[in-house]
Amino acid sequence: MIEVEVTVNERRYRETVEPRLLLSDFIRGRLGRTGTHVGCEHGVCGACTVRLDGVAVRSCLLLAVQADGAEIVTVEGLAQDGQLTPLQEAFRRHHALQCGFCTPGILMAADDLLSRGSVPTRAEIVDMLSGQLCRCTGYAPIVDAIAEVAGA
Repeated sequence: MIEVEVTVNERRYRETVEPRLLLSDFIRGRLGRTGTHVGCEHGVCGACTVRLDGVAVRSCLLLAVQADGAEIVTVEGLAQDGQLTPLQEAFRRHHALQCGFCTPGILMAADDLLSRGSVPTRAEIVDMLSGQLCRCTGYAPIVDAIAEVAGA
């Protein structure tokens, strides 16, 4: 067993974990942040995307011990004081989700893209979404929502 200390959504945690515990399982099972979804467990679908030290990563491809000392933001950490972010509001307005399984990962990847400082083109938004699987929406409303927030 190894002790891991992380900050998740601005709250500090110190837990003892098995060395082989996936970060996604740690976030969901140990910390109760179930907005981080686990789909493929191979890093393909993007449902488990979180921000680790400011960068979007697939939490199913990392071990919890690799995140020791890191700051993690999950989808639950986007809204502040119960208020949805402009990105979350745009998803609502554009009906950019249906079943919602992919939505947390897409929101986290889009948040990462929008945080880079430049205004992404629609082509860059589509490129980012190529790493996020969605079976319901056809992606068009997701692109529209992200583009609106980006000012693209």
